[in-house]
Amino acid sequence: MIVQIFNAVLAVAVALAGAAAYFWGSNWLLDKVLVRSGAAGSGQEVGYDRLRTAIRPWLFLFPALLFLSVYLVYPVFETARLSLYNANGSRFVGLSNYVWAFGDPTFRQSLLNNFLWLLIVPALSTGFGLVIAVLADRVWWGNIAKSLIFMPMAISFVGASVIWRFVYAYRGPDQPQIGVLNALVTGIGLPPQNWITMVPWNSFFLMVILIWIQTGFAMVILSAALRGIPEETMEAARIDGANEVQIFFSIMIPQITGTLVVVWTTITITVLKVFDIVFAMTNGEFQTEVLANLMYAWMFRNGDFGRGSTIAVVILIAVLPIMIWNVRNANREQGTR
Repeated sequence: MIVQIFNAVLAVAVALAGAAAYFWGSNWLLDKVLVRSGAAGSGQEVGYDRLRTAIRPWLFLFPALLFLSVYLVYPVFETARLSLYNANGSRFVGLSNYVWAFGDPTFRQSLLNNFLWLLIVPALSTGFGLVIAVLADRVWWGNIAKSLIFMPMAISFVGASVIWRFVYAYRGPDQPQIGVLNALVTGIGLPPQNWITMVPWNSFFLMVILIWIQTGFAMVILSAALRGIPEETMEAARIDGANEVQIFFSIMIPQITGTLVVVWTTITITVLKVFDIVFAMTNGEFQTEVLANLMYAWMFRNGDFGRGSTIAVVILIAVLPIMIWNVRNANREQGTR
């Protein structure tokens, strides 16, 4: 344990020292290369000063741009290239992998499951988060409730899946049930169920896990947005005879529409990349397969980089329109467009 802590501290120290050395050295080199050679106030000196001022911000941006290019931009193009090749990338096959994908029953099942996740999880997470944000501000123990609801955000998807495995656990009809859900079911006199194998309801049971996690995120963001609504607006509505339901739908919702859209799209992008929950709970069995899990199976289990990359490209294409729309909406909100 001590060795791991020492290595972590050493890695942080080396990284900080390297960053400081880079920024100091690059600025020193810039000043040396573009040294002042003209008289004070001359056009040549002013030109050098302007050039240094223009270059200096890029010195700070260069490490981030380098890592983004190596670890994000390059993999995108390499994945797109591999999707046009065979399993080991040695032979060009054109669009054959895409033809296979849309003709494969498992791929189509994954598309359907992803569509259901997109339809249900962002809507319910955002809806529950909004309702809790509104109600929690009206009770004295609202901050305690918010803390408890936000707590799942601190748990990894795999950790949350392990917790929910105990909730859905099934041991057979003649054995004592350790699963919370089956304990409740048997407690009211009904037979226990193997929830994870109940097609098609098992996919919805998996969605509950992500809703449980993302509701806290939606609640925190929307709670901050609701606090930004002028109190005078709601007081004026109450004086005019509006009840709380009318205030909620006619005053609150219109004023936080932009925040609602951001929360919804953020959760939507998370859902498109969902992998951990399905992998930990069912590994895609019992018709719960999703695109990310299918990509992992083809690429790292079957060793077929062509088909695995094809599925990755499909996921990327599905995410891109939502990301572009989200960025444009944010720019519109800020008045830049």
